[in-house]
Amino acid sequence: MPKLKRLHAGHAPAVLAFELENRAYFAASVPDRGDDFFDKFTDRYGALLAEQEAGICAFYLLVAEDGSVLGRFNLYDLENGTAELGYRVAQHVAGRGVATEAVRELCRLAVARHGLRTLRAGTSRENVASQRVLIKAGFVLVDPAGPADSGGKSGPWYQRDLVLQQ
Repeated sequence: MPKLKRLHAGHAPAVLAFELENRAYFAASVPDRGDDFFDKFTDRYGALLAEQEAGICAFYLLVAEDGSVLGRFNLYDLENGTAELGYRVAQHVAGRGVATEAVRELCRLAVARHGLRTLRAGTSRENVASQRVLIKAGFVLVDPAGPADSGGKSGPWYQRDLVLQQ
Protein backbone atom coordinates (compact mmCIF):
# COMPACT_ATOMS: atom_id res chain seq x y z
CA MET A 1 0.00 0.00 0.00
CA PRO A 2 1.53 3.37 -1.00
CA LYS A 3 2.13 5.86 1.81
CA LEU A 4 2.26 9.65 1.84
CA LYS A 5 5.59 10.65 3.40
CA ARG A 6 7.15 14.01 4.20
CA LEU A 7 10.01 14.84 1.83
CA HIS A 8 13.50 14.35 3.27
CA ALA A 9 17.08 14.35 1.98
CA GLY A 10 17.15 10.57 1.52
CA HIS A 11 14.34 10.73 -1.01
CA ALA A 12 16.44 12.68 -3.56
CA PRO A 13 17.45 9.73 -5.81
CA ALA A 14 13.88 8.39 -5.97
CA VAL A 15 12.47 11.87 -6.71
CA LEU A 16 14.96 12.42 -9.52
CA ALA A 17 14.13 8.99 -10.98
CA PHE A 18 10.39 9.80 -10.78
CA GLU A 19 10.86 13.13 -12.56
CA LEU A 20 13.06 11.63 -15.29
CA GLU A 21 10.83 8.59 -15.89
CA ASN A 22 7.72 10.76 -16.21
CA ARG A 23 9.18 13.84 -17.89
CA ALA A 24 7.47 13.37 -21.26
CA TYR A 25 4.18 12.39 -19.60
CA PHE A 26 4.18 15.53 -17.43
CA ALA A 27 5.17 17.76 -20.36
CA ALA A 28 1.99 16.72 -22.15
CA SER A 29 -0.13 18.61 -19.59
CA VAL A 30 2.19 21.15 -17.90
CA PRO A 31 5.26 23.00 -19.16
CA ASP A 32 8.43 20.90 -19.12
CA ARG A 33 10.78 21.68 -16.24
CA GLY A 34 13.64 22.02 -18.72
CA ASP A 35 17.14 20.58 -18.76
CA ASP A 36 18.29 23.15 -16.20
CA PHE A 37 15.98 21.57 -13.58
CA PHE A 38 17.72 18.22 -14.02
CA ASP A 39 21.22 19.69 -14.35
CA LYS A 40 20.80 21.57 -11.05
CA PHE A 41 18.57 19.02 -9.33
CA THR A 42 20.76 18.67 -6.22
CA ASP A 43 20.75 22.43 -5.60
CA ARG A 44 17.02 22.75 -6.25
CA TYR A 45 16.26 19.79 -3.99
CA GLY A 46 18.29 21.37 -1.20
CA ALA A 47 16.35 24.61 -1.67
CA LEU A 48 13.06 22.71 -1.35
CA LEU A 49 14.19 21.15 1.91
CA ALA A 50 15.22 24.59 3.20
CA GLU A 51 11.79 26.03 2.30
CA GLN A 52 10.14 23.14 4.10
CA GLU A 53 12.35 23.61 7.16
CA ALA A 54 11.45 27.32 7.20
CA GLY A 55 7.73 26.44 7.19
CA ILE A 56 7.07 28.18 3.87
CA CYS A 57 6.08 24.97 2.11
CA ALA A 58 5.42 21.32 2.91
CA PHE A 59 6.40 18.62 0.44
CA TYR A 60 5.10 15.06 0.43
CA LEU A 61 5.77 12.00 -1.67
CA LEU A 62 3.52 9.07 -2.38
CA VAL A 63 5.95 6.19 -1.92
CA ALA A 64 5.38 2.60 -3.07
CA GLU A 65 6.36 -0.38 -0.93
CA ASP A 66 9.55 -0.77 -3.01
CA GLY A 67 10.58 2.84 -2.20
CA SER A 68 9.80 4.25 -5.64
CA VAL A 69 7.97 7.56 -5.89
CA LEU A 70 4.45 7.35 -7.32
CA GLY A 71 3.61 11.02 -6.87
CA ARG A 72 4.52 14.38 -5.45
CA PHE A 73 1.99 16.35 -3.38
CA ASN A 74 3.02 19.82 -2.29
CA LEU A 75 1.65 22.63 -0.17
CA TYR A 76 3.06 26.02 -1.22
CA ASP A 77 3.02 29.42 0.42
CA LEU A 78 1.70 28.38 3.82
CA GLU A 79 0.42 31.60 5.33
CA ASN A 80 -2.50 32.69 7.49
CA GLY A 81 -4.08 29.23 7.47
CA THR A 82 -4.02 28.87 3.69
CA ALA A 83 -1.79 27.20 1.10
CA GLU A 84 -1.71 26.28 -2.56
CA LEU A 85 -1.77 22.62 -3.54
CA GLY A 86 0.22 21.14 -6.39
CA TYR A 87 0.64 17.51 -7.36
CA ARG A 88 1.72 15.08 -10.05
CA VAL A 89 1.53 11.31 -10.28
CA ALA A 90 3.48 8.76 -12.29
CA GLN A 91 1.98 7.76 -15.62
CA HIS A 92 1.70 4.09 -14.67
CA VAL A 93 -0.64 4.86 -11.74
CA ALA A 94 -2.67 7.68 -13.36
CA GLY A 95 -6.41 7.08 -13.61
CA ARG A 96 -6.52 4.61 -10.69
CA GLY A 97 -7.69 6.94 -7.91
CA VAL A 98 -4.18 7.25 -6.48
CA ALA A 99 -4.06 11.04 -6.81
CA THR A 100 -7.55 11.51 -5.36
CA GLU A 101 -6.78 9.43 -2.27
CA ALA A 102 -3.42 11.15 -1.75
CA VAL A 103 -5.01 14.62 -2.05
CA ARG A 104 -7.66 13.60 0.51
CA GLU A 105 -4.91 12.40 2.88
CA LEU A 106 -2.93 15.60 2.32
CA CYS A 107 -6.03 17.62 3.24
CA ARG A 108 -6.15 15.75 6.57
CA LEU A 109 -2.43 16.38 7.11
CA ALA A 110 -2.84 20.05 6.16
CA VAL A 111 -5.15 20.51 9.15
CA ALA A 112 -3.43 18.17 11.62
CA ARG A 113 0.24 19.00 10.94
CA HIS A 114 0.15 22.47 9.43
CA GLY A 115 -2.93 24.10 10.99
CA LEU A 116 -4.34 25.02 7.59
CA ARG A 117 -7.97 25.95 7.03
CA THR A 118 -8.08 26.45 3.27
CA LEU A 119 -6.34 24.95 0.25
CA ARG A 120 -6.42 26.32 -3.29
CA ALA A 121 -5.31 24.65 -6.51
CA GLY A 122 -5.14 25.99 -10.05
CA THR A 123 -5.26 23.82 -13.16
CA SER A 124 -5.11 24.44 -16.85
CA ARG A 125 -8.43 24.25 -18.69
CA GLU A 126 -7.13 21.19 -20.58
CA ASN A 127 -6.12 19.26 -17.46
CA VAL A 128 -9.49 17.59 -16.96
CA ALA A 129 -7.99 14.68 -15.00
CA SER A 130 -6.59 17.05 -12.37
CA GLN A 131 -9.92 18.87 -12.16
CA ARG A 132 -11.68 15.54 -11.52
CA VAL A 133 -9.18 14.72 -8.75
CA LEU A 134 -9.85 18.04 -7.04
CA ILE A 135 -13.64 17.70 -7.26
CA LYS A 136 -13.56 14.12 -5.93
CA ALA A 137 -11.34 15.33 -3.06
CA GLY A 138 -13.90 17.94 -2.00
CA PHE A 139 -12.65 21.05 -3.80
CA VAL A 140 -15.08 23.45 -5.47
CA LEU A 141 -14.62 25.78 -8.43
CA VAL A 142 -14.10 29.36 -7.22
CA ASP A 143 -12.31 31.57 -9.78
CA PRO A 144 -10.59 31.57 -13.13
CA ALA A 145 -6.82 30.99 -12.95
CA GLY A 146 -4.46 32.98 -15.14
CA PRO A 147 -1.51 31.51 -17.03
CA ALA A 148 0.88 32.33 -14.18
CA ASP A 149 -1.25 30.25 -11.80
CA SER A 150 -1.74 27.10 -13.85
CA GLY A 151 1.40 26.12 -15.70
CA GLY A 152 1.32 28.79 -18.40
CA LYS A 153 -2.30 28.22 -19.46
CA SER A 154 -5.59 29.69 -18.31
CA GLY A 155 -7.94 27.54 -16.29
CA PRO A 156 -9.94 27.29 -13.07
CA TRP A 157 -9.03 27.76 -9.41
CA TYR A 158 -10.47 25.25 -6.96
CA GLN A 159 -10.70 25.65 -3.20
CA ARG A 160 -11.44 23.46 -0.21
CA ASP A 161 -12.35 24.70 3.24
CA LEU A 162 -10.62 22.15 5.44
CA VAL A 163 -12.25 23.08 8.73
CA LEU A 164 -15.80 22.48 7.46
CA GLN A 165 -15.01 19.39 5.35
CA GLN A 166 -12.82 17.27 7.61
